[in-house]
Amino acid sequence: MKTVFIVGSGIMGSGIAQLCSQAGYEVRLMDNDQKMLGKAFKKIEWSLNKLEEKSLLKENAGDILTRIKIENTFENASDTDIVIEAAFENLKTKHDIFKELEHVCRPDAILGTNTSSIPITEIASILKNPQRFVGIHFFNPVHKMKLVEIIKGFATSDDTAQKTKEFVFSIGKEPVMVNCDSAGFIVNRINGMAFLEALQLLEKGVASVEDIDKAIRLGLGNPMGPFELMDLVGLDVVLNARMGIYNETRQPNHFPPGILKNMVKAGCLGRKTGKGFYEYK
Repeated sequence: MKTVFIVGSGIMGSGIAQLCSQAGYEVRLMDNDQKMLGKAFKKIEWSLNKLEEKSLLKENAGDILTRIKIENTFENASDTDIVIEAAFENLKTKHDIFKELEHVCRPDAILGTNTSSIPITEIASILKNPQRFVGIHFFNPVHKMKLVEIIKGFATSDDTAQKTKEFVFSIGKEPVMVNCDSAGFIVNRINGMAFLEALQLLEKGVASVEDIDKAIRLGLGNPMGPFELMDLVGLDVVLNARMGIYNETRQPNHFPPGILKNMVKAGCLGRKTGKGFYEYK
């Protein structure tokens, strides 16, 4: 593989683009929002320059940056080896994207999604060739988190899964295979229950946001407490993930508490809006 086409220039898309370019891949970062694309490119440039200042790059930042091309259409995905979609967690949005990509991409190109909660089989249901479709779930922040979950949908071929695993190793990450397609996969399925328990403790007045986070950091050795982590991920992303799992399982213990839904309605989404469970400058 030589070329990676990334759809979505938000936190995850831009992080994946930087990671792949540092690993030597030619990267095409696509978004139909020009303002978002410009912001993403500047963020990547700033990040690479900081790494260069700390002597953490194997080559100079400028050379790495030249491997990233900005796109606003799907046309230049025609010769790509692997696609990674990192758009908003909405099934219709993802269906629209992959309908376009299936027509444009080579028949042997791998089509991957970075979804954190939507079942892979459900996204692949609109494809004529779902055998080449796979989940490639990175974690935030992309440059720090070593783990990537590779999720096989019902029709994902063993060859697609193996090639994706080799790609993940090539960009310096550690893959784990999720062999049974299930909403939330591994980490979000387990970690999400911790989020819900923390939210319920807060709603019942058992302890404050700060003390719950402190207890988890000091008592379990986690680098961040659940509220700090939800603010980092984005409360809208957390809510969508919880609802995705609930809609699939219909188990009441997966239903998100009212405080989370109300904060999302109020636009308090965490770090990206400046306010969540904590306030940020």
